[in-house]
Amino acid sequence: MSEDGPPSPAPDSEPEDTTTGHRHPASGIPSPAPGPQPPAPDFTYNYFNYYTEIEEHFRQVRGTSLFLLSCLDWALIESWKNSEVPLEAVLRGIDAAFEKWRSRKVKTRMVNSLAFCSQAVLTEAQIMAGTVRPRAQRSSAPPFPLDDLRAYLERNAAAMPAGFAEIATSLSRLAAEVPQHYGDLEALEQRLTVLEEKMIAIARTRQSEEEMFQSRAELDRQLRPYRGKMTADQLAMLEKQYLERHLLEKAGLPRLSLFYMR
Repeated sequence: MSEDGPPSPAPDSEPEDTTTGHRHPASGIPSPAPGPQPPAPDFTYNYFNYYTEIEEHFRQVRGTSLFLLSCLDWALIESWKNSEVPLEAVLRGIDAAFEKWRSRKVKTRMVNSLAFCSQAVLTEAQIMAGTVRPRAQRSSAPPFPLDDLRAYLERNAAAMPAGFAEIATSLSRLAAEVPQHYGDLEALEQRLTVLEEKMIAIARTRQSEEEMFQSRAELDRQLRPYRGKMTADQLAMLEKQYLERHLLEKAGLPRLSLFYMR
């Protein structure tokens, strides 16, 4: 599959309330239990596989290995990542949403979008925020070989079309300097984020009014079943991520973040 995850037909799942059934205060965040709290599980090893872990878990729980996530689904994952929703909370939320769906006596439709699980993911994130203390930062081995990282940067540099020469040059320079960046992937990710923001800004200036309208119309169509199930902040972030992803797909531009290394 492509690095960005290919779009699929618009979701047609039911906009059902997918809360997990946990009892917690009105604030949505439970009070920690008395005594010392357990540390959060260590997910450092798959930090840069955030997208892949969620995609594979959703497919596994849904029971359809060939299911393709939509552009909206990928934008939702990106909004969780940018909001620092723990991977464990997302996986638990997917499990909880499907558990509730399977408990229904009548199932008229399959779950066709990750958005079906959004409320359950939010609930699990709130629960973890109140019951799991942050883990101590510690160093760990990079999650991919140095040569793979160099190849990823070189491939993205080569994929830049005319008009993006400055971005291509910067990526090529980073690829040549991979040994010095390999020990600090967080700093490299920040550099790639800056480059991607510049790339998006350039692509946006080349987008026609009709293309902008069509992108917004498609977003509204896909989001319609779920608007009442998300907060204003969630919707704003999801809309931003979707429109940016859709813009890059139409322009044939790659995503630069290390999260997209597959």
